[in-house]
Amino acid sequence: MQKPSIPKGTRDFGPAEMQRRNYIFDTIRSVFRLYGYQPIETPAMENLSTLLGKYGEEGDKLLFRILNSGDFLKDVPPTILQQPSAIQLLPHITEKGLRYDLTVPFARFVVQHRDQITLPFRRYQIQPVWRADRPQKGRYREFYQCDADVIGSTSLFNEAELISMIDEVFARLNLKVRVLLNNRKILAGIAEYIGHPEMLIDITTAIDKLDKIGLEKVNQELSERGLPSEAIEKLQPVLFTGGKNEEKIQVLTELLKESPVGLKGLEELQNVLNYLPHFGVQCEVIFDLTLARGLNYYTGAIIEVKSLDVSMGSICGGGRYDDLTGIFGLPGISGVGISFGADRIYDVLEQTERFPAEATSGTRVLILNFGEKEEQYCLPLLLKLRREGISAELYPDASKIKKQMAHADAYGIPYVVLAGEDEINAGMFTLKNMQTGEQQKLTAEELVKIVAE
Repeated sequence: MQKPSIPKGTRDFGPAEMQRRNYIFDTIRSVFRLYGYQPIETPAMENLSTLLGKYGEEGDKLLFRILNSGDFLKDVPPTILQQPSAIQLLPHITEKGLRYDLTVPFARFVVQHRDQITLPFRRYQIQPVWRADRPQKGRYREFYQCDADVIGSTSLFNEAELISMIDEVFARLNLKVRVLLNNRKILAGIAEYIGHPEMLIDITTAIDKLDKIGLEKVNQELSERGLPSEAIEKLQPVLFTGGKNEEKIQVLTELLKESPVGLKGLEELQNVLNYLPHFGVQCEVIFDLTLARGLNYYTGAIIEVKSLDVSMGSICGGGRYDDLTGIFGLPGISGVGISFGADRIYDVLEQTERFPAEATSGTRVLILNFGEKEEQYCLPLLLKLRREGISAELYPDASKIKKQMAHADAYGIPYVVLAGEDEINAGMFTLKNMQTGEQQKLTAEELVKIVAE
């Protein structure tokens, strides 16, 4: 018999992992709610007409497509079936796909439910997404995103507030991060500066891979995409302009003085930076010209967050999109949002041992089972503990005490309650601290007070 397995790039999560994951989700959700964002959910699958063309050429390749149900080959023309490539076949056999992110489904949601929402609309969404990527450390085919977007407002206050939310989330998670900030308009200005504004998408798609493949291969890709060598040479010093944020802005203001779009991007970036001291943002925020984020729908600010504790890809990112709803027939509605990568955050917390003890706590009290009479005696205590909000369980079988104690050890349960004939006669319970080994005879009220501390 074949051993059961799961697809590469997916994972099972046991109780301890789920408790830790829920700690992350609950922390992020609490900040979203603190800032007035409201929850929504969208289906795991969307029509391919919704998904295709929104993530760029690279993103479209990573979409998981779902085969049509039934005899999906029945109506495919024989000439298509005989083609050596599956590209022409795909439109005939698949009309739906698993969502690639939460932003495009959100744009579809806004258009579809326009009459039921009031703009500006602030939403958060915590759900899994799927990408047919090559699985590797920190990169999965199924993973959760935790998104917050505000749509229907062009104010740069929103960008600054999102950075404030990033700062708040990672402060609560006790993780050190650096926020990288750029603007798509600045990149458009740079494309004009090097004489090839028509190649903005090609340039940003290649630059976005800088961390993954290095400068030499990025330049090679730019060349393969048709950017002349003199333009590539002109691009290098601009991308790697050094100095503090203000110094970079000054240098770029001079370089892009002939580019209205580039100057507009610099103005927007400066305004966002000016807001941040008013929010008390503590993490470092850096104007990074190499930050491109390859998704085509970004039109303004682009944001990425890097862990300072562990070397890995971004653990949060986002940006401004001015007309994402336009592709669904509702033009002119601007939005901006961020997405926390819960799986990568989990990896950072685990590697740095930053998960607090309460993040893995399950049952706090286990009541041992000595038999039917003792079980009846302990049931009111079990009820009392739970009504006080204390996680408690009664061992369901009158098994050997050694086995019941081993169960408490296996699940890291900090307290065990014993109640035999002596305790019943005295109207008491014996509480054992599993860490110290200390035992005390207590009333139900005294016991509840101690385990609640």
